[in-house]
Amino acid sequence: MSTAAKDSAGRAARGSKATKDFKKPTPAALKGAIQLGIGYAVGNLSSKPDRDVLMQDFSVVESVYLPSEGSTLTPAHHYPDFRLKTYAPLAFRYFRELFGIKPDDYLYSMCNEPLIELSNPGASSSWFYLTSDDEFIIKTVQHKEAEFLQKLLPGYYMNLNQNPRTLLPKFYGLYYINCGGVNVRVVVMNNVLPCALKMNYKYDLKGSTHKRRANRKERLKSSPTFKDLDFQEMHEGLHFDAETYNALMKTLQRDCRVLESFKIMDYSLLLGVHVLDKKAGSRGGRGDSRRGQKVLYSTALESIQGNAKDPEPVVDDDTMGGIPAKHKDEKLLIFLGIIDILQSYRFIKKVEHSWKALVHDGDTVSVHRPNFYADRFLNFMGTTVFKKINALRGTSSKRKRGSLYAAKSASQEVLSPLRPGEEKRTQSMDHLDGKSFSSSNQPDLVPKSSDLAHVSFDLDCPRDEERIFSSQSDTELDVYL
Repeated sequence: MSTAAKDSAGRAARGSKATKDFKKPTPAALKGAIQLGIGYAVGNLSSKPDRDVLMQDFSVVESVYLPSEGSTLTPAHHYPDFRLKTYAPLAFRYFRELFGIKPDDYLYSMCNEPLIELSNPGASSSWFYLTSDDEFIIKTVQHKEAEFLQKLLPGYYMNLNQNPRTLLPKFYGLYYINCGGVNVRVVVMNNVLPCALKMNYKYDLKGSTHKRRANRKERLKSSPTFKDLDFQEMHEGLHFDAETYNALMKTLQRDCRVLESFKIMDYSLLLGVHVLDKKAGSRGGRGDSRRGQKVLYSTALESIQGNAKDPEPVVDDDTMGGIPAKHKDEKLLIFLGIIDILQSYRFIKKVEHSWKALVHDGDTVSVHRPNFYADRFLNFMGTTVFKKINALRGTSSKRKRGSLYAAKSASQEVLSPLRPGEEKRTQSMDHLDGKSFSSSNQPDLVPKSSDLAHVSFDLDCPRDEERIFSSQSDTELDVYL
């Protein structure tokens, strides 16, 4: 009896110890562990020499245990013991350098003050944190999303080298933290919507209509995020001058072609609208948070315009890098970016689309094959959400411009006659009036959808880029299908 009692007492003690060791951390402790882990990883990386990124660098995972009492390699801290894994540290260091983020600035943003927790209006269970300087978003991701991002990194690396000006998410780090039995994977990204300006309207747009309306709970929030059907009811489109409109749609088309080549779908356009004419409460709670911007190409305006070789970011404190637009008589600033790109068209997504298509109109649901999704997304953005302000010009100037292009085209025919059977193609940004937007006119990437046969768009995107990403999709990313 005494031996049995001792065994029972021992099991109870071990159970009590396990319960103590794996007590779930508080939200504040978890945020602190995330900040400490990122700070340790970046600081530890400074001891490694700079060199070119190699293919094997994308699959590296570094792991370290950080006990609360500290060790010879790790600092002591007042959080629960936790384990940190850093994914592709050298590759992400290169991405941060590409966007002009200095290690000291990155550490200061991440670790100087507590993270600000944000609400999540989406269907996912992700948590969002914002750094106090308004520069970076930290988002929790699922295991499959983290795995997909790591396998996406080689193609992402090529795309950023060719074009750092993009509306795609800018990833600065990927980390795993096991703290008190809680597993958290977080990705560090750029912040699309600055808190220094109040967003009078926020939208999460996919280009689909099935259940794309904010629910009652979301509408009751002080700053709700609306969806596609809400936009159509509340706005008649956002109007831009011709140059800005063309630059915006060209950037969206190029980005969608890249996503399509990776077989990515179900992404959204996060759109923030600041009304300049509304003086009351136009500023957010942290009005000076983006003074001394640290990140290149991080604002909406920088992402669609200018020379990619510009050495320094240029941000007006009044506009915060927003894109000027109009809606009726209101002057607006637009902030936008493509989000949620870590959804590939894997088997589970194919099953989800097939099931929803049986119950609803298959073309209206958000989950769809990547080529159709890209076409529908671009068509919705280019015709419903964004619209061009037609400049008032005399017919003589139009005739004069038309004759100029005709003369130029004729001279090119004389200098370089077409071979038999070769199709002549001439295109100009000035001739985009009345056209919708689609990536389906690129036959090597996107088969033209019969539903969108009436739309066409060609902005002379680089053919080399298409070949690179088509090759990348065919060779490395078919594992997701």
